Amino acid sequence: MSLIVETSPWVFLLLTVVIGGGAAILAGHALASTWRPLWQAIAYMCLLGLAVRFFHYSLFGGTLLSPYYYLVDTAVLWAAALLGYRLTRVRQMTTQYAWIYERTGPFTWREKSAARRS
Repeated sequence: MSLIVETSPWVFLLLTVVIGGGAAILAGHALASTWRPLWQAIAYMCLLGLAVRFFHYSLFGGTLLSPYYYLVDTAVLWAAALLGYRLTRVRQMTTQYAWIYERTGPFTWREKSAARRS
């Protein structure tokens, strides 16, 4: 048995990464779009991690009450939610406040200098 996957690598990829990660990206996007704080994304992913663990248990015979596998699933969901949150926040800041900020990469922005503002 592997340290990351419990039943099969394909089950982990499909259920945790694709389905759970997709839901986490969308949740991060929704939270950033409504200007919610980042800690809410982390809290919601803890709940989504419980749901993903339940699906592992009910559909594929995984262990329901495994703290280790719950943390692995939740860590993947945290990463996906933070990705969706950050990409959305960068887009928000550079489009809604285009006279103040400019995009410097997919995850970052910076304040424009006074010369470039006019």
